Amino acid sequence: MRVPSTILAVLAVVTDPAAAQQVPTIDTEDASLGSADVPQDAPFHLLGTLDMRNGDFARGAYDDDGADLDRLPVHVQVGFAWRLGGPPERGTFLVFSSSNGLHAPAATELADPRAWYESNNALALILSPANGFRAGIAYTIKASPNGVSATTHELSLTAALNGDGGLGRLSPSAAVTWRPRGGDGLFTQIGIEPAVPLSDDAREAELRFPVRAGISLAGFYEPGTGDQAYGAAGITYVQAFQSGGAMWQLRAELLALVRDDRLRRLGEGDAEHAALVPQATLALRTAF
Repeated sequence: MRVPSTILAVLAVVTDPAAAQQVPTIDTEDASLGSADVPQDAPFHLLGTLDMRNGDFARGAYDDDGADLDRLPVHVQVGFAWRLGGPPERGTFLVFSSSNGLHAPAATELADPRAWYESNNALALILSPANGFRAGIAYTIKASPNGVSATTHELSLTAALNGDGGLGRLSPSAAVTWRPRGGDGLFTQIGIEPAVPLSDDAREAELRFPVRAGISLAGFYEPGTGDQAYGAAGITYVQAFQSGGAMWQLRAELLALVRDDRLRRLGEGDAEHAALVPQATLALRTAF
């Protein structure tokens, strides 16, 4: 029995890693834009990530779990990228992401479900008018299912650029965030993430060198606390592969967070108050 040539052609596209497309992603912590490889061109893609961290920090601030290896928070993230119009990688996308944090509960976390301390949900409209450039608006609701933290709402303008030449090689990004509920002030963040390929196909394995800096204005972290600043720099190993009709990515990252005196002093006595904090993350991401 001969297989029609059209079917062979379709199978070749689906199984060939070189045919992968990229769709935008949104970080629920700081509204920064990223990208995910997907197996083939389609208007709708499901995304998922599982990661383990030595502690939890949002924009350099303590986020209910210190870097002391006591509880090792796990985050489960699910979402989608839906191309509403335009060509692949250069269209208009609706992106949703829900990141949920679980850890061994502390003595003060008494409400059920005790282990589920964080649920961040972001919806973003992202435009990609040119190859490598994306900009969008995102609305994020950050809640605490076990009641350890108050609920906040964030409205962000965000942009990112990546490419093989010029400024795109540095993969710069920027985001500005305002809290319409649960806080005041503004937060601005900029970053770069240059990469060094470790294989002939740059999407298969590479080292990345993320660098970020953020400034909060007028008590963004906590009302009445003034302005704070933080920086982060480190190294990330990324290994991509394809299996079971999905694209996969293994990511191992080590960052050093540097916080100014006002930022590191925020929080109660059980918060992380060090000026220099190591943050390690091991993550596995998939996209269909």
